[in-house]
Amino acid sequence: MGRISIREFYDDDLDAVVGLWWEARASSEHPVYSLNEVTASCREDHAVVAVHDGKVIAAAVGRAAHAQGWIVFFGISEHSRSENVSGKLLDALERKMAPLGLSTLSVLIPEGGRLDLLTSNGFQSRDALRYLERQMPVQRRELELLKDVGGRILPRHLWEKVAGMRGEKQLLEERLVAPLAEPDLADRYGVVPPRAVMLFGPPGTGKTTFAKAIASRLDWPFVEVFPSRLGDGNTSMAATLRSVFERIGELEHGVVFIDEVEEIASQRSDPPTPTQGVTNELLKIVADFRDRDGMLLICATNFVRGLDAALMRHGRFDYVLPIGLPDAEARGAIWRRYVPEEIAHDIDFAGLVAHSDGLTPADIEYAARRASQDALARALRAQHDGAAGELGASGERIHASQRPTDLSTSDYLEALSHTRATISDEQQQSFLEDIETLARL
Repeated sequence: MGRISIREFYDDDLDAVVGLWWEARASSEHPVYSLNEVTASCREDHAVVAVHDGKVIAAAVGRAAHAQGWIVFFGISEHSRSENVSGKLLDALERKMAPLGLSTLSVLIPEGGRLDLLTSNGFQSRDALRYLERQMPVQRRELELLKDVGGRILPRHLWEKVAGMRGEKQLLEERLVAPLAEPDLADRYGVVPPRAVMLFGPPGTGKTTFAKAIASRLDWPFVEVFPSRLGDGNTSMAATLRSVFERIGELEHGVVFIDEVEEIASQRSDPPTPTQGVTNELLKIVADFRDRDGMLLICATNFVRGLDAALMRHGRFDYVLPIGLPDAEARGAIWRRYVPEEIAHDIDFAGLVAHSDGLTPADIEYAARRASQDALARALRAQHDGAAGELGASGERIHASQRPTDLSTSDYLEALSHTRATISDEQQQSFLEDIETLARL
């Protein structure tokens, strides 16, 4: 057997390292780091190889994170394993990374990996440690593209923050989220993941909130397309819409949201209206989305019965889902969002929920903010009156009754009495009729 030599990694060694990675993947020692990460560290960080008869038989790849070094990949050909090779390889990598001032050199190995090759070379096993990882929603190459199309990564847990509305959430979870998040499970039951969904309901009922919550639940980028911004005077609305979606189509995953879609998808007529061309373009875009994996188009409208009939035809949108007024549980959660924590224990939330029946989330927010603003105004007046009293001839201290008071339930009820409901009885009745005639669950 010829002599085994250890040397630095050369670019020509990359194919051999890739081969070692795939060999490890095929065995019980599935590499912890992806092939992309390993090859990137070979080029940009630190790597050494073991060579026998001109052939690379082993490799160790490392990277530094502050004062800690990590072995990204440690692979030895199945036919060349020996403690001698592993020891020399690990020592060489350590010497190469030593000038970085590292305090430790660490390695993660999968269940079934050869611990002895590491423990015999000075590595100590730490018990009760678990390796966890989380995929980034957007890869680095997509960051500029996402910024270009006006997209963003939404905070996690928005789905959980949509309190109440259990029926709507269950429907969205079963129809949208589950098939997209677990495509293998959906395939087992013959479920085709949705590609386009229409949300409809009266204004202010939270359709945008639900769209964002779906993107957060899927951990996909959220891109909102605004119909009002499509016309710039230089190009047609249809051309602008097509250009925007061509750029969005370069993303690997994404939830694309068009609010108030009726602005570009109203009933076409004869003679043609100025928006008829953009309606035709939207129909093509919906058809294109149906051929894309990893993308979901969500449209929202306040006037579902005014949409073009071709857009609402079967085969365009997988589901047409109603989003109505918040139920009691949801109203309670909305109130708690706007009532200051330090006074929440003194507030009759059950009473506020009962008196806000029939209001939208935006209506409740208005009432809560009005109550807070009125309380602030009282506090400022009390401070002013108190200061004036101190400067007056009496010199008396301000009485407790004159001090600023905290918000109370009566303040919120008073604000509610001045809050006009966004949704009239007629609109609510029309919404219920639309559910019967147009909803597709």
